[in-house]
Amino acid sequence: MLENIYGLPVLLSVLQSGESGVTEIIIDLLIQLAVILFAAKIAGELASRYLKLPPVLAELGVGVLIGPFALGAINIPGFGPLFPIPLVDGVAATIPVSNELFSLAQIGSIFLLFAIGLETNLRQFLRYAGPATAVALGGVIVPFALGAGATVLFGFDDGGGFTSPKALFMGAIMTATSVGITARVLADLNRLDSPEGVTVLAAAVVDDVLGILVLTVVVGISVAGTFSLASVGWITFKAVGFWLGLTAVGILAAPYLEKLVNLFRAPGAGLVMMSALALLAAGMAEIFGLAFIIGAFSIGLALSTTNLGRRVEEQLIPVNEILVPVFFVVMGMLVDVSSMANGLAFGLIISVLAVLSKVLGSGVPALFTGFNLRGSARVGVGMMPRGEVALIIAGIGLSQGIIAQSLFGVSIMMTVITTLVAPIVLIPLFRAEGSGLRRHEPTGVESPSPRPRSITAEDTANDDWDSA
Repeated sequence: MLENIYGLPVLLSVLQSGESGVTEIIIDLLIQLAVILFAAKIAGELASRYLKLPPVLAELGVGVLIGPFALGAINIPGFGPLFPIPLVDGVAATIPVSNELFSLAQIGSIFLLFAIGLETNLRQFLRYAGPATAVALGGVIVPFALGAGATVLFGFDDGGGFTSPKALFMGAIMTATSVGITARVLADLNRLDSPEGVTVLAAAVVDDVLGILVLTVVVGISVAGTFSLASVGWITFKAVGFWLGLTAVGILAAPYLEKLVNLFRAPGAGLVMMSALALLAAGMAEIFGLAFIIGAFSIGLALSTTNLGRRVEEQLIPVNEILVPVFFVVMGMLVDVSSMANGLAFGLIISVLAVLSKVLGSGVPALFTGFNLRGSARVGVGMMPRGEVALIIAGIGLSQGIIAQSLFGVSIMMTVITTLVAPIVLIPLFRAEGSGLRRHEPTGVESPSPRPRSITAEDTANDDWDSA
């Protein structure tokens, strides 16, 4: 009687029979996660101990190695490929991993940026909002112009010139910035609160808004042959308004949230409730036209001034030790090295332009807003990684027929190179002695001492390269 009320026999029969495929999906996901976590930690240990490289690079690299375009495609007797490429109507999906695994990876990126927001110095963030806007503008305009121009110059525009959909779309892909990788490196180096680190984080938020606007215009032109200025204006209003509103409301509500959470006596109440708030903000950000991570970062930033924020930051460390490596390994899995063979020369040139366009486009404005040459280089390189943002944009172009596989491969190559090169260059730049600010800058201050955080096993393993 009780079992029939709760429907347990029905549920068990469905799971056991596999009619809905739920059991198979869960089994596959569990095995995939186990392999990802083992591979991430082993690769991270080897990279930090013997190669003196940060774990993030190892996680990206091992993702490429075990992904669906490499070892993950090998057929295992009795199981099949470990990471098969999903099929949509008999055609390989644009995102080459399962929806479940990709969704879990995105949750990892949300928790990463939530933690980054908690670690960020709010006063520093507001102080460098002006320079960050200039950095973001340069980091969108220059890459877009170079990407579209190179597409026309090498004849990939089909004779349409600068207004051709292919040229416009390549320009849009070049504007992307993936702050997750830079944020991870800065966090490992305890430089999130530095003027350069705060500027990069703030600029990435503005860059996200501008990049969405560029993508909206380009897709409108490509799909409909025209676009509505009113629709772009509405998207701008929604995105900017939501971001500013969320941050402002979060800052004002933070003390009251802290009092509310302090009423709870259940262990972990603060972590659970604030994580739920970050997930809610992430979902709302996507609804209003921004990336998930912007909502989570804004909530973390708002809580960063409270004792609650510091407690949650401490409690998030073991959570992120599990979720964040999944994000970076899955990002590596999206890379199809073989697709880079088509248009190899153009891909290499686009990749070089992608590096220079962010270093110069974002670095030069930083030079005129209080940073010296060293600081400007740090900011420019920090804005360099395209990461999953460019891959998603490229996937939109491929799925809608705006770009072909050749230009998709070029986009993949550019994304991989910028994503891998940025941390390699960024670490020695931040290790170099000296402030990144001009000495005569009246508002300039030396980088503040980083807020102490718990020592983790990864910190101990990385003492050789993390001590800088």
